[in-house]
Amino acid sequence: MTHVHFVGSIGFDTAEEVFREVGKSVGAHLKRCPDGEVGGRRLWVSWQYPLLRSSPYLKVVLDRMPAGLGMCLMRVAPGVKPKEIHFGELGYAREAWASYQDFLVARQRGDLPKDVRFQVCLPTPFAIIGAFVAPEDVPVVLPAYEAAMIREVERIVARIPPGDLAIQWDVCIEMIMWDGRFAQMPGFPGMEQVFRAAFQRISAAVPSEAELGVHLCYGDLDAAHFIEPIDTGKAVELANLIAEATEHPLAWVHLPVPADRSDDAYFAPLKGLSLDPGCELFLGLVHAADGAEGTRRRIEAARRAAPSFGIATECGIARSRTVETVREILAAHAQAAQ
Repeated sequence: MTHVHFVGSIGFDTAEEVFREVGKSVGAHLKRCPDGEVGGRRLWVSWQYPLLRSSPYLKVVLDRMPAGLGMCLMRVAPGVKPKEIHFGELGYAREAWASYQDFLVARQRGDLPKDVRFQVCLPTPFAIIGAFVAPEDVPVVLPAYEAAMIREVERIVARIPPGDLAIQWDVCIEMIMWDGRFAQMPGFPGMEQVFRAAFQRISAAVPSEAELGVHLCYGDLDAAHFIEPIDTGKAVELANLIAEATEHPLAWVHLPVPADRSDDAYFAPLKGLSLDPGCELFLGLVHAADGAEGTRRRIEAARRAAPSFGIATECGIARSRTVETVREILAAHAQAAQ
């Protein structure tokens, strides 16, 4: 095991508390630290729904409500032409800049090690538009939102020194589609080419001095996956695709590990992972249900397929989790890391 990684939301009330608590528990094992996605970002892409809802280019379809989201889908408003669709600030750059000030204070105070980078976690544009826009209109709306997200990245790297920055793409909807077993998110013809081109575009704005990583996710709706991965095979396939597509070298790749999987069959496909020597693998094998003991069991199984990796949870640890549960998860990280 090399390092501890956090994929995004952490479940404390403020960024200051996140930096203090994470630093106190596993600071010696960190290479980068997110702000915990406090406030509205606790529900990942859901905080973008009001932004889309307020757009004059979209309308709500009251009879289209996907199971589990609690929100109606949107479509292009009548009379709107594709080239007219535009999105301004999405809010990610402003949130990052504000949290970076807290990060600097925490690092200066000694809550975090001096060499830890500030991690900004961003959902792929496809994740947001694919979740909230009717499938038939996704190709129409996605280019405008992708352009807005790229501008967010440009704002982030313009204000935060790239040498102090790590940017992570959260890859969920694409992961579910690539897996192909969830009926509500089916794949589509040409999916590989579409994903490959999209990852190349959205990563091009990240300067070489900044780290770039990906979190491959099977969802965390109500603290559970949309579907459970059969093994690491599909995640390995998508990780290889992304690594090939991005000109910016990946600094890390994160894959999930269900709590009940400590068998060789689950980890065996990791032998096919094709990453550059400098790219670190993180396995989301820390779970509150069985703490450090279960984590060690999954680590032992994973080592038979991947001798070197860091540890993480499967996804963020804020949604549907109390502060007490978050502290138990941090303690499990610390015990396993030791």
